[in-house]
Amino acid sequence: VQIVESGGGLVQPGRSLRLSCSVSGFAFNSASISWYRQASGKERELVAQIIGGNGRTDYADSVKGRFTISRDNAKNTVYLLIDSLKPEDAATYYCYAVTIWGAYWGQGTQVTVSS
Repeated sequence: VQIVESGGGLVQPGRSLRLSCSVSGFAFNSASISWYRQASGKERELVAQIIGGNGRTDYADSVKGRFTISRDNAKNTVYLLIDSLKPEDAATYYCYAVTIWGAYWGQGTQVTVSS
């Protein structure tokens, strides 16, 4: 099983950023994929998830309206689009996959928000 996040970097406030989570080693279509983030000195928090099979999405209240999670089953990839970035969005973003065989974390991708 391999989970690789990408797309992080230094972004100005108000801009958009798209993170990618590419997975391999399990049946992607049926897996539920979540994005978590962990800011320095804070606990890891769930920000968005997309359910395997029906594709239902859920978001943390703090990010509703600005974050969009989507998946491309042909590419085994889940995306997280972050609009109108705020300084408080700065964190390491992690991908978390739940399958019938187990649950797996990626290594994370760092997002820095600064002008």
